[in-house]
Formats: sequence, C-alpha cells, structure tokens
Amino acid sequence: PATMGSSLCSVAYTMSDFDDLVQKIKTCQLCSLSHKRTHAVPGEGSRTADIIFIGEGPGFYEDQQGRPFVGPAGRLLEELLASIDLKREDVYITNMIKCRAPNNRDPLPGEIKACKPYLDKQLELIGPRVVVTLGRYSFAKFFPDEPIGKARGRPRRWNGLTIYPMYHPAAALRNGNLRSLLEKDFLALPSILNGEPPEDEKEPDPEAKQLGFF
Repeated sequence: PATMGSSLCSVAYTMSDFDDLVQKIKTCQLCSLSHKRTHAVPGEGSRTADIIFIGEGPGFYEDQQGRPFVGPAGRLLEELLASIDLKREDVYITNMIKCRAPNNRDPLPGEIKACKPYLDKQLELIGPRVVVTLGRYSFAKFFPDEPIGKARGRPRRWNGLTIYPMYHPAAALRNGNLRSLLEKDFLALPSILNGEPPEDEKEPDPEAKQLGFF
C-alpha cells in the first residue's frame, strides 16, 4: 500500500541523513581537538532507540577505536544495561564532544559549542523517548544551573523529551558510593521509559526530622 511505501521512503531518507551526519563528524575540523585525534567518535547503537545515553567525551580507548564507552567505564555501562535486560545494540550511546580532549581533561565551552549541532541532529534523527545524561556536562546541556548531585535519579521534561540524569560510570568506578546510586538509578529506567516516575529519593529535611519527634 501507499502508506507502507511512504513509510519506507521516510526511513531510508532518515538513514541517509544519519550516514551523512556520521561522515561529517568523522571529518570535522571545527575545533582544535580534531588536530590530535586518532578517530572521531560519532556514537553507536540503534538509530531508532527509545533511549539515548550522552556521556562527556571519548577517552583513550574510544579515540583508538572510534567507538564510545569501550574502556572500563564502557564495561560498567554494559553491566548496568544487562541489569535491565538491555544491550548496547538496543540503545544509542554518544558524547557531548566527539573527539578526545588532551589527557582526558574536561571539555572546554568552545569544544562543546562546536559539537552541539552534531548532538542536536542525533537527537532529532533518533527521536528517543528518554535521554539519559551521564555526568554533569551532558546534564548541563539541558539544565545548566542544576548540580548533578541533587538532580540525579529524577526525570524531568525538556522540550518534549524526558531527561534522566545519572552519574557518569567513570565517576562510579572511582567512588563506590556513587556506583550504588548509579545501579539504583539504572533499575528505575524501565519504569521511566514506561512513563512512571521513580520514587522521590530526597533525604528528609533535617528540621523535618526533628519536628517528627514532637
């Protein structure tokens, strides 16, 4: 039927757009990070994913392979995905910046700005239902004035998208306390995908605790 044909044309057009975008990222020269990279890292996974994960930027292993989250943080991310019966191929994984910063330093504002059109286009083409921000830099793209420590684990709406902030797996590897929180936040992800907000995890206000004794 005509409707099926038009749908297939639409999908083909989107895939072609995505291939063009990946090629632009791989050959990008918009900032100085392009001068020292081994490979740009566009991202990988399902191009029709319901969930997109956005990290900070590629590290050593990512730069070598041209793939996101393939080092120790990537292995933890895969473990966390498995805990909710998902694989890398089921989601889309990318970063705020697409090239490795020297010595894995924090991305600079100009570098984030240079990569912004690429990430915006990925969000547009994939059309996820939930955007999981890993760490403070990706969360700041959507909510620049909120600290990740207070925001994590609580979904909120942004321009029609559900944004779900989590700690970055690399931070969880350095701090066992963060790891347990990250694991907990992951377990809530299926419910969030189904539109159910997780339970409020805020610690009760100390004054409210004291009032409870009276």
